[in-house]
Amino acid sequence: MAPLKLMAVLAHPDDESLGLGGTLAKYASEGVDVFLVTATRGNAGRYRGHPEGHAEHPGAAALAAIREAELRAAASALGISDVTVLDYQDGRLDSVDPRDAVSTIAAQLRRVQPNVVVTFGPDGAYGHPDHIAISQFTSAAVVAAAPARTSKLYHIAWPPSTWAAYEIGIAKLASTVDGVKRQATPWPEWAITTVIDTRPFWTTVWRAVSCHASQIAAYERLAHLSPVDHEALWGAQSFYRAFSLVNGGRARETDLFEGLR
Repeated sequence: MAPLKLMAVLAHPDDESLGLGGTLAKYASEGVDVFLVTATRGNAGRYRGHPEGHAEHPGAAALAAIREAELRAAASALGISDVTVLDYQDGRLDSVDPRDAVSTIAAQLRRVQPNVVVTFGPDGAYGHPDHIAISQFTSAAVVAAAPARTSKLYHIAWPPSTWAAYEIGIAKLASTVDGVKRQATPWPEWAITTVIDTRPFWTTVWRAVSCHASQIAAYERLAHLSPVDHEALWGAQSFYRAFSLVNGGRARETDLFEGLR
């Protein structure tokens, strides 16, 4: 029997570790082939807390190379077997020609033929335009990729407990877009279709997060968390099953591959 395949399609380096690390590590450890597509190289970000233009910032091009190397190191720590970086502009993913982005992601789906695809929810976690864009592009690409037969599509869907742990460990995430402040809105528990037990993998997740050294200023508080707090942050990951060809109903899943094994 061919191995099962899981593909995560995300916006930035570090999304894979902070958003899905436990899930990706769990399935990789079980022999699932895990693939990652990252839309940008994160070149518009800070470097060790310093904005572009600061004397300590290496510049956008150098930061892109640094962050891609960090991404590949983190992916290796998580057991991801294949990493593709699409090279779209960080912070401007929502201005990409949708036809180009959808066809590019669809080509990756045809290449890999994943059983399950995971991406951000339509809320982009906390309203981040890049996260919203990759959610829309990926959802459309699953449809456009035929005859590739992806059986299930999931969105990241964090409940109040996960966001509370995240705020303790990192920060309260918010973004201002078009003059409007956006912030994380937890998914109601009843809307979550799938919860994955990732408690055995929190140390792996922390190792992967630590690979993103250029962003370490944002993660500094994580280094001082107790094992109990780390487990609360990384010990379970929640999803919304956006569509499935193999199962349905309101019973909560504990496996992204339910109906496929």
